[in-house]
Amino acid sequence: MGIVSCYLMPHPAIMIEDVGGRETQKVISSVKAADTVAREIKELAPDTIVIISPHGPVFYDALCIYDFPLKGSLADFRAPQIKMEFVRDDDLKAELLKRAENRRIPVTTSGKASFLGFGSRKQLDHGVTVPMYFVTRHFTNFKLLPIAYGFLPFEDLYAFGKLIQESADALGKNVAVIASGDLSHRLTPGAPAGYDPNGKIFDEKLVEILKAFDIKALLDLKPSLIERAGECGLRSIWTMAGALDGYRVNSEVLSYEGPFGVGYCIARFKPESQGQSLLQELYQIRSDQINDRRSKEDPYVRLARHTLEAYVREGRIPKLPEDLPEEMLSSRAGVFVSIKKHGQLRGCIGTYLPTCKNIAEEIQRNAVAAGCQDPRFYPVGPEELDDLEYSVDVLTKPEPVDSVDELDPKRYGVIVRKGTRSGLLLPDLEGVDSVEEQLRIVLSKAGIRPDEKYQIERFEVIRHV
Repeated sequence: MGIVSCYLMPHPAIMIEDVGGRETQKVISSVKAADTVAREIKELAPDTIVIISPHGPVFYDALCIYDFPLKGSLADFRAPQIKMEFVRDDDLKAELLKRAENRRIPVTTSGKASFLGFGSRKQLDHGVTVPMYFVTRHFTNFKLLPIAYGFLPFEDLYAFGKLIQESADALGKNVAVIASGDLSHRLTPGAPAGYDPNGKIFDEKLVEILKAFDIKALLDLKPSLIERAGECGLRSIWTMAGALDGYRVNSEVLSYEGPFGVGYCIARFKPESQGQSLLQELYQIRSDQINDRRSKEDPYVRLARHTLEAYVREGRIPKLPEDLPEEMLSSRAGVFVSIKKHGQLRGCIGTYLPTCKNIAEEIQRNAVAAGCQDPRFYPVGPEELDDLEYSVDVLTKPEPVDSVDELDPKRYGVIVRKGTRSGLLLPDLEGVDSVEEQLRIVLSKAGIRPDEKYQIERFEVIRHV
């Protein structure tokens, strides 16, 4: 009893002929591999299938177990005739929630999230329905437990996957786990999320990792590479991998293709003999990375971090340290504080002209604003603080420019103005490689049309990371 097998499956509805028509032939390798997975699941006859989706009720700070009636269709893809309904495994759900609470892994349910005012859909998403379409063509005698991953540390997702394994063992159930997810969405020009050459690099690296089932190699994928790839399956993979913790795994990539600019990979992972758990080692690696990062902080970054940590934990802005460099106390300048979590932006607030009596106080003010007042994000919580990375940009005074020829997105940030509308973009941002792209983004932020007349200013920064 326990985990009988795990799979990675993509979820493009175009794999289903009623949706894709002739286009389905362009992903025939994926269709055949999905059918192979379905036939294998039939042979294994699990009591329950757990499926991890990127498209359900996804939250920044928690995984989410679906507890609405498990019904869905492909109506969103002009195939309403394809309908499905499943019985949820409420025993496994209850066991998972109990164990997650004991291990302090944040998990909620879709019903609880809706009660608290968070909107969530009430039907199965295509991250569930597309893989299950193939499974149910061959096997239907099972219960289902869909789970939406959260934007938690990868180690926490892995730990939750381990709880799936432990819960299955405790309940004496045979369980199969499906990680639903696509790889890069940026493989080719015209791809759904735009083109980025890093998409192909990401997919090649990930496919090789999956072939070897090398969990620690997943940690070597740089956050910047993950972000630029525009993937949606990596967190599903991390969660699924945890369900195999402590086992030697026979892994096989059954197919990989990307004819529409999105990477579709299907793979199987079968537990064989007992091996060594990686969970504690993964947490130790994370701790070592945090300590290494903090040891390299300069006074600017360290002040931003200490300020936000004190504010979040104690509700106060701390006194300035006594050992700050003189230029932080005697000089004034605009400052931007940027915060990332697992390679993704978590907050960015700044001032392009000084508003405080010195740079140090400017950093403190904007660190709190970036962490707790950026309207794009919920305020940072205490449980997130260890996972945050900071950068501090100290700005020169903006100067007007007469021509776009005076701009350089790697050297200069840019400000655009039209009446009361204005927008600012920092220099040397990942993915912003041309003046045209820089202006497109900053004009959009300002709500200024490209065909309007507007003023341009440029500035330089000293970036502390």
